[in-house]
Amino acid sequence: MTRFPLLNRLWFVRHRPRPMSRVASCAMVGCVLMLGLGACSKPLFPAGQPRTQYDRYDLVRNQYAPQYVTDEFGRQRPNLRARLLPKE
Repeated sequence: MTRFPLLNRLWFVRHRPRPMSRVASCAMVGCVLMLGLGACSKPLFPAGQPRTQYDRYDLVRNQYAPQYVTDEFGRQRPNLRARLLPKE
């Protein structure tokens, strides 16, 4: 007990963190740091390169459908419909 009885009633003076919560918080901070640093790496597939041999095949025969299209609101959406249509 301290000499000041008002300070004894405050939560932050009496509360001592448990060791398990300290370990859990350190693990959570570590996970956030690993995810944050992983986002700084370069992309797996460059934008200008074909992703599969089928993309290259379609590009040579002028049947290539772009990976993303811009909708009427200006957002980029995956071009699933054009990419999944049967080729002629």
